[in-house]
Amino acid sequence: MTDEGPLLDRAKAYDPEALAELYDRYAPKMYAYIYRRVGEATLAEDLTGELFVRVLRSIRNEQAWRESFSAWLYRIAHNLVVDHFRRERGTSQQPADELLVTLEGDPMRDTESVLAVAQLRAAVARLTPDQQEVIALRFGEGMTAANVAQVMNKTTGAVEALQHRALASLRRILGEENHE
Repeated sequence: MTDEGPLLDRAKAYDPEALAELYDRYAPKMYAYIYRRVGEATLAEDLTGELFVRVLRSIRNEQAWRESFSAWLYRIAHNLVVDHFRRERGTSQQPADELLVTLEGDPMRDTESVLAVAQLRAAVARLTPDQQEVIALRFGEGMTAANVAQVMNKTTGAVEALQHRALASLRRILGEENHE
């Protein structure tokens, strides 16, 4: 466990103050991550609520989060989003526009920036769902490769390979578009 050890110990005993502190600490991050993935506020609120219900059910099982409580939360959020898209569209792939909100940051002010973001959106839409997820978690959420691996239930090497292939594909796609 990390410096959160005492807090997590209290939360495992269902201490209301500890549970509230964990919620206050992580709910905004989890909501923002889920919102960027689904693009709908009400749905993001519902899925964030479901995330914390699942946390309450499993908090006593320390093996659930292994080394990182935060990565465990992102894993639950990832699974909730994937399940949502499977139910809604019969696929685990989220729309590229919703994914790219993660990569945009502040609203763009000049035309060149708007065009660059549009190109990036189109390029990311051509990546595989796993590559899109790695790009979103690594660059949008600022997670380490090890934490992304935990979230995606893959090895760190697999995540690094996915990231490498995704970036190579983006360079190729964006290079093709710039030469057209």
